[in-house]
Amino acid sequence: MPEETSVIEIADLRFAWKKEAQTVLKIASLQVNRGERVFLRGPSGSGKSTLLNLLAGVATPQSGMLKVLGQELNALGSAQRDHFRAHHIGFIFQMFNLIPYLSVVENVILPCQFSSKRKHKALAQVDSLEQEAIRLLDHLDMAHSDVLHKPVNELSVGQQQRIAAARALIGAPELVIADEPTSSLDADRCTAFIDLLFRECDNANATLIFVSHDNSLVAPFERTIEFHELNSAVSDNLPMLHAVS
Repeated sequence: MPEETSVIEIADLRFAWKKEAQTVLKIASLQVNRGERVFLRGPSGSGKSTLLNLLAGVATPQSGMLKVLGQELNALGSAQRDHFRAHHIGFIFQMFNLIPYLSVVENVILPCQFSSKRKHKALAQVDSLEQEAIRLLDHLDMAHSDVLHKPVNELSVGQQQRIAAARALIGAPELVIADEPTSSLDADRCTAFIDLLFRECDNANATLIFVSHDNSLVAPFERTIEFHELNSAVSDNLPMLHAVS
């Protein structure tokens, strides 16, 4: 894939969950460049998570242009979007989406089982995927020998959140999307978490889209986007938005 300055390009995007339903996202334009650290701020229910699903190719807009890393996602079929996401996007889900019966390490290295590109990058400076997983987990105080091989469903919510972050970062994806990723972390671990995100994104020249309603986290980000200003459907459809994010 050729080097692109713009990692995200949106123009005249509209999205509704059903064909005849009211529009829940209406975005005239958005551009995010390679290497940017963007804080997307807005209240719960405003459609932020819906936008993230579009950026990851989980859903597609009814109209408008949406490009990620130069690829127009509407031009890809469902399986192609899955492959694109596996190769290029690290996603920290709000509900983590960990595999409960797999161990901590197995969950972290999972993206490398689906993407040869990320596996190759993960192994660039270490001998095994497990070593790279432990390196990432160590920055999040999760590299204890009594934890690494436990099934993740035996761990706390805060621990699972940190595992989800390490999984998103392994293999240096070009775009990292974090959906309310610090909601279960205390202040010290939140700081370590954001430090790790920034460091790993810097190392890979990756773009970070960080979504939160927590104003205390804004300071280190170079750009803040207010979601109600980005999404003009918010003012149109405010009573129904509680169901879409």
